[in-house]
Amino acid sequence: MDRRHDIDALRVIAFALLILYHLGMVYVVDWGFHIKSPTLLGWVEWPMVLINRWRMSLLFLLSGIALGLVLARKSPGRLIGNRSWRLLLPLAFGILAVVPVQAWCEARMLGTYDAGFGTFLLRYLQLQPWPAGTFTGAEYGFTWNHLWYLPYLWVYTMLALIALPVLRAIGGTRIAGWLTTRGRWLLWTVPPLWYLFALIVLAPRFPTTHALAGDWFSHAKYVPVFAFGVLIASRASMWAALDARRWVLTACALTGACVYMALRVIGRLLDSGVLSPDSFDALMPLSAWKLVSVCAHALYAWTALLALLAWGARLLNRPWPGLRYASEAVYPWYILHQSLIVLAAYWLIPLRLGALWEPLLVLAITVAGCLLIHELLIRRIRWLRPLFGLPMRTRVMPAPRTEGVRSPALRGA
Repeated sequence: MDRRHDIDALRVIAFALLILYHLGMVYVVDWGFHIKSPTLLGWVEWPMVLINRWRMSLLFLLSGIALGLVLARKSPGRLIGNRSWRLLLPLAFGILAVVPVQAWCEARMLGTYDAGFGTFLLRYLQLQPWPAGTFTGAEYGFTWNHLWYLPYLWVYTMLALIALPVLRAIGGTRIAGWLTTRGRWLLWTVPPLWYLFALIVLAPRFPTTHALAGDWFSHAKYVPVFAFGVLIASRASMWAALDARRWVLTACALTGACVYMALRVIGRLLDSGVLSPDSFDALMPLSAWKLVSVCAHALYAWTALLALLAWGARLLNRPWPGLRYASEAVYPWYILHQSLIVLAAYWLIPLRLGALWEPLLVLAITVAGCLLIHELLIRRIRWLRPLFGLPMRTRVMPAPRTEGVRSPALRGA
């Protein structure tokens, strides 16, 4: 099989950023998380905001591309069972065996539970509701925490696989061909306009919950990028267009980011009283400034995704040392990382190691834990592999080629 090394590499980069982002959640000010250190770092918010505007959208985009690539050689019907197995089995295992340690640490830190982890796990595995506030999701009887990505991806994948035969029967292939050639301008403009609508209309009414049902703003944000990935996956004309516009897309993303972040900084200064609202009202009303900020947000979020795809295709579509191993490791590390972050922080916070050593040690324990568990257990024990999204048997793969397409190791995600 041919291989798209850039998609592999972007996925590895995206999940590496996810680990750093969740580490930052322990220390960022005013953002809720399952565990918070008293050693808060105010500066952490700014890079996290920049990443947060596209980080999960990038994962759904790459997942859509992976699905689009594999559709070239497998039928939708055949993929339904495969994707369900690859997504729902790790989700169920994660909920029952990986995530509970986060809930226990959270409950211990909140003071809502004082017994040991073994006792907590026996109660948790009953899947019965807890008193609200015991830990995040306690009222449901279980929690999937960071694994929310898997049920969302499963739903989007199933919808795509069910819809594709119908779309093909009514001429969807011709429409897709037109969209990726003469109608390409719609792909440049409609998604950010839709996201602008979602930010203005849906976000205030449907705050993000990651509960799947009723999480309409999240669905409005992720479904279009997933569908876009499926659409462009094997369209050479779209990849050529992205490459040709990589500098323009980069300039648009930087412009949107600068305007958005500048207005965010100004908003903080206004809230703190450092700046007077009168000086800005003289230029235009506060509501107009907010609209400019939301427009910049939508522009940045969309063009950053396109720029990442364009530069990835330009610079990363070649064999990299260790990329195959990293591609396989992505799924297990994704399942493990947040539980290890929360557990490491729970251990280290009482030691009061300070603003440098504490986060560095949390990161080191997380990376070492993911590496050792993946390398020594998951890769080597046949029955463990499917629980972390890997095939039961290690596949002997031919040497990868630089050009062509292949769905990477985390095909379901």
